[in-house]
Amino acid sequence: MKTSFKIIHRNQNNKELLDEIYLTYEERFIRRKKMIANNGTEFLVNLEETVSVDENDFFELENGNLIKVIFKEENLIEIKGDNLKQIIWHIGNRHLPCQIEENRILIQDDAVILDMVLKLNGNVKKVNEKFKPEGGAYGMGRTHSHKH
Repeated sequence: MKTSFKIIHRNQNNKELLDEIYLTYEERFIRRKKMIANNGTEFLVNLEETVSVDENDFFELENGNLIKVIFKEENLIEIKGDNLKQIIWHIGNRHLPCQIEENRILIQDDAVILDMVLKLNGNVKKVNEKFKPEGGAYGMGRTHSHKH
């Protein structure tokens, strides 16, 4: 089986693109896992430490070929309203991943949090989009829930 021991951020040496793989937010947090790319390429990711892979990064295989990472669309909740700052505070207080934009925020689909947002008078809509939440504080990467 092909193995990837590293992630590269640019294909500056024009290495061969073997395949692409769509990954959700949760799937992009990886250290060691067997994966199957979009066209059926099976490979093992075996990194020294857990990393959060970004869109357009590449898993570099032992033979130099690349598998490109593309964010997969996933079920999210779009939140709008006049009190977005208050809602963002409550989401942050629960350490939930949150994509903050000018006039809306996106969170992962969660019935309990949806109920909380509705009680805070947020306007919600379920959407299917790519999810790119804010990173953790101090450049530490991801935020995470208290389920760890």
